[in-house]
Amino acid sequence: MTDSPVTLITGGGSGIGAAAARQLLDQGHRVTVTGRGQDRLRRFAEELGTPAGLLTLTGDAADYESVRAAVDATVKEFGRLDTVVANAGFATHDTIADGDPAGWRDMVLTNVLGPALLIRAALPALKETRGRIVLVGSVAGIVNTPGNIYGATKWAVTGLAENTRRLVTEDGVGVTLIAPGRVETPFWDSMGSQPPGILLTADQLAESIVWAIGQPSGVDVNTVVVRPIGQPV
Repeated sequence: MTDSPVTLITGGGSGIGAAAARQLLDQGHRVTVTGRGQDRLRRFAEELGTPAGLLTLTGDAADYESVRAAVDATVKEFGRLDTVVANAGFATHDTIADGDPAGWRDMVLTNVLGPALLIRAALPALKETRGRIVLVGSVAGIVNTPGNIYGATKWAVTGLAENTRRLVTEDGVGVTLIAPGRVETPFWDSMGSQPPGILLTADQLAESIVWAIGQPSGVDVNTVVVRPIGQPV
């Protein structure tokens, strides 16, 4: 157990992050999940039976001190860090024509600054293990959507992934962008309903994340786009 891989997942108390954490734990990994909601993290841990290989930490993915503390706590608890998954993010589901600018700041900070802060805080430990960085982007960061501010944040994540890869590849650190299409998660709660059509489940998308983490040493899979069959754009 002490030699098993260690992954830190931001926004891991529900949805995609929680599904990835469950799958990694099932494979014998040790996992830290962070999130803003202490009660949500507690319920998640209790649902899994509070396993010894799970560390839950409350914190803000867009606050550097919080992110750095999570990295430090992970290394202290488990002795190493092999992978970070920048999963925390949300959408205001509006456009630059009709949206409320009051909600954009937190979205931009969480979706764009958050992954950058995680990379900054975790990179020294990842260089030691020649580990991996997984950034959860979106199809909205590959395909333009009229006036979509959320999509613009995910375009930034797409750029951050390649910029980071070029920075760290000679240090033996891999970087993967996972760009999902529509996924059935709490992401849609603020809209009041799921979008029409077929959606991926969180477990299906998490399988892609776990697959990227499990690539052989020396293999760097850089961009994985995952849509449900039937999603045209």
